[in-house]
Amino acid sequence: MSHDGQQKSSSLTLVLMVASAAIGGTLQYGYNLAITNAPTTFIQTFINETFAARWAVQLEDFQVTLVWTVIVSIFSLGGLGGAIIAGPMSIRFGRKKCLLLSNIFLLSGALLALASRAAGSVEMIVLSRVLIGINAGIGMNVQPMYFGESAPKHLRGAVSLSSAVFTAFGVVLGQVVGLREILGSESRWQYLLASNAIPGLIQLLTLPWFPESPRYLLIDRGDKEACVDALRRLRGREVPSSELAEILQERAETAGARPSRPWELFRDRSVRWQLISVMVVSSAMQLCGNDSIYFYASYVFKEAGISNEQIQYVTIGTGTCEFTACIMCNLLIERKGRRFMLMGGFVLMTVWALVFTVALSFEHLISWMPYLSMACVFTYILSFGMGPPGVTGVLPTEIFTQTARPAAYMIAGSMMWLNLFIVGMIFPFLVSEMRQYCFVPFGTVCLLSALYVGLVLPETKGKSLSAITDEFHKLNFRHEEGPCGGRSRYRAGEASASTAL
Repeated sequence: MSHDGQQKSSSLTLVLMVASAAIGGTLQYGYNLAITNAPTTFIQTFINETFAARWAVQLEDFQVTLVWTVIVSIFSLGGLGGAIIAGPMSIRFGRKKCLLLSNIFLLSGALLALASRAAGSVEMIVLSRVLIGINAGIGMNVQPMYFGESAPKHLRGAVSLSSAVFTAFGVVLGQVVGLREILGSESRWQYLLASNAIPGLIQLLTLPWFPESPRYLLIDRGDKEACVDALRRLRGREVPSSELAEILQERAETAGARPSRPWELFRDRSVRWQLISVMVVSSAMQLCGNDSIYFYASYVFKEAGISNEQIQYVTIGTGTCEFTACIMCNLLIERKGRRFMLMGGFVLMTVWALVFTVALSFEHLISWMPYLSMACVFTYILSFGMGPPGVTGVLPTEIFTQTARPAAYMIAGSMMWLNLFIVGMIFPFLVSEMRQYCFVPFGTVCLLSALYVGLVLPETKGKSLSAITDEFHKLNFRHEEGPCGGRSRYRAGEASASTAL
């Protein structure tokens, strides 16, 4: 085979590997965010009927809303559990096998959801959401690691950002499948909740054919032959000597060092601001309220004055906006940089939250205000997709070493899922109680996040890990003075971070 033919074949292998991993990975997160919105009314009716049949109790509206909120938000607690176990699983089993094993939780949850209606059990739906959340939590953490460690350096940002693209695609897919004409009707909602098994089955059938992360094979397992074979499949028959040398150098620098544990990162001064940055950005991802819009789109658009008949079609536009924005972010991030895209997204979201508040305040006085409210939701989501989801996913890969990366992703994922649970629980009550001011808290979070990124987070585009570490060093040891302070004392702690990603 010619050199060009080898390159095309290896590029196709990388593309197909990304698609296979993402279909059963981050796509599941977006898909399961979206599918709960369409059957809201039907499942609430099922909750009422179940309580009436089992305990002869007629629930009040706020009680039904509370049970429904638990069903929706418990997905986040499952995701938190998945994020916690993702690090140890990815170290023990490898990135690829970890993704495959997570489908055990997915298929078990889908089976429970499918049987819940016939069994007349709300508890089965709750347990199903927990198990599916565990699957999504593992995928959201392990998939970016797998991509970042498998892609060539010049494609690492774009490949890692494909995680956000597939998340947005999952949202759109879930919204389309959730239409009343497909699976979002009263008679088919249990099939809708179980339909997430299909992407999982696709991954189980396809991902075993692709290689494990080359960096994991050599650095974590010490298997140079398997690493070379994986690189050959992903890069072509001729393995780039510079890339192999880089991985060997990182292995030498981390020789004898076991993978860091989360609590060790909290005690390690040399990564203090890296860890704070990851925690702030991951928390802001959910505290900005964007993903909760997918959980409770009916509440948001009803408040914006959209008729019940039109809401299901309008919600598809929200997912389409984020999907389009994520693709644009993928194209622009290597030109504009991570910091610019992240800060720009939060600034724009602050502006649209303010405009949305004004529009809701005057919707009963001006006839066209409901349309402005709806436009604000779309632009808010569009602004979100332009930066936060893509950059947040790739950030731990770029600022942490191989040994610290699983723990960093575990912490980042835990913050994301915990905050998603908090916002998911309070969101419907926030909308009903604060009404036109419901987006003021989210706008405040966006403003504070933009300020943090602008003042603290360094640009990582095109920089080696050692260069990024040097910039964080100025924050981590800024109070050290004198020629013997700071740098010389902690140089040994930074040695393992001196190789480029």
